[in-house]
Amino acid sequence: MTIATYDIGTTAVKGVLINEKGEVLSSESKTISTIFDNEKKEQRPQDWYDAFCRISKGFAAMDKETPVEAVIMSGQMQDVIPVDRGGCPVGNAVLYSDGRAAAQARELIGRMGKDYLESVTGNHYDGSLPLPKLMWIKENQPDLYGKIHKVLISAKDYIILQLTGRAVGDMTACSTAGAMDMASGTWDSRILSAAGIDLSLLPELYYPHQAVGTMSKKGAEATGFDEGIKVYAGVGDAGAATLASGIRCPGEYNINLGTSGWVSTISRAVSRGLEGIFNLAAMEPGSYINVVPFLNAGNVHKWISSLFTARDCQETIDYPYVEERLRESRPGSGGVVFLPYLNGERFPVMDSLAKGSFLGITAATGQGDMIRSCLEGVAFSIRQGIECIGVPPKSISVIGGGGRVSIWNQILADILDQTVYVYKDGEMLPALALGAAVLLAEGRIRGYSEFTDSLQGRERTAAYEPDPERAAFYEGLYRRYLDIYPAVKRYYHGGGME
Repeated sequence: MTIATYDIGTTAVKGVLINEKGEVLSSESKTISTIFDNEKKEQRPQDWYDAFCRISKGFAAMDKETPVEAVIMSGQMQDVIPVDRGGCPVGNAVLYSDGRAAAQARELIGRMGKDYLESVTGNHYDGSLPLPKLMWIKENQPDLYGKIHKVLISAKDYIILQLTGRAVGDMTACSTAGAMDMASGTWDSRILSAAGIDLSLLPELYYPHQAVGTMSKKGAEATGFDEGIKVYAGVGDAGAATLASGIRCPGEYNINLGTSGWVSTISRAVSRGLEGIFNLAAMEPGSYINVVPFLNAGNVHKWISSLFTARDCQETIDYPYVEERLRESRPGSGGVVFLPYLNGERFPVMDSLAKGSFLGITAATGQGDMIRSCLEGVAFSIRQGIECIGVPPKSISVIGGGGRVSIWNQILADILDQTVYVYKDGEMLPALALGAAVLLAEGRIRGYSEFTDSLQGRERTAAYEPDPERAAFYEGLYRRYLDIYPAVKRYYHGGGME
């Protein structure tokens, strides 16, 4: 069985063609752009679909004797993707990182009460959630709002709509919307009524392994795939990465170092009362992903690398040069500290106005010090995330593109004072996890555990051990690091420094 898997991410659409043995047959990636306007961060849904179709045509042309039999995707979550009755976008997609809806979130908290919202949705309530963003559109763009027939929550769901004509969402992604009852897996009518949003606008909910439709004639013509093949609900990117990491119980942590990032673990209960932790419905009923999300992770590494090696946005980044400079720097980056809040942040601070900031630069500061300080800053944020969850680590794994940066992996091990395991071909593992959902639906495997068990034996490749001296040094630096944001917050918000 040949399965086409995709991830509709923030910076790229990635496609991975796999077979039922979990072997990668082909992979391809197409970059996409983001529209920045102060707190607003948007993308064009058609860009996702165009990239998806270009990748798919390449897959379809590979081997006519083993045609693709199923399509399944993961995608960025917490978006607002408004479409009309014909499935066409009526505006840009408002991204998870967009910070425009803080006032609407506060308004809804005032109407419903913080306790009710958090008890139903399983999450603290703020402007990063799609429902407040939809309220913002209704209040500030009434003409656009009036054209909306459906609102989708994950980027992948726009692709599914184009392929099948069906407006759907998966439980994991939609649990980030701010309107789903976590216990029942249904939309909460009381919250929607208080927000002034009609239930009919929201997508039908599915579990990842459920087929939601088949490839339409229009979809087949655009992709090169056969009409009638199954299209599955798929899962939000955090769900795919968590399954791929093989974590199963509290204390087992996965760090995702994608463009943005997160720390996640699995539990049988919703984590309550801890600001910064999101609870997501997991791939299987009755389990939850406890996740601390960061807006800034791999994007920080890419930004500082580009700053020192690329003359313009079209020039290739010289990553070997960046690694050489990194090796010239020592732990602590010569006294330079970096707050990694390039896109604002939602953890460890919920502040859309926060900015990236260097402190401690002198005439002796080199490029390597500045690069290392960026990686250390992200690692400090990750440590804050693990401490927020509050369960002592039993194991820590790393997945995502950042795992290719060996020095970064060692920095993480030293700052966390834990062994850090990095998966072989970590960027491919979410694709294999998606494939497992299809195999489960088709009866080829008995459960997701069969897939995760296989990963433990074949995919863990490198273990980074903490150095006791470096760990002790970073412990002191971390404690000082925690004081920096409170000291500079007034500057970000237009006030003077005290």
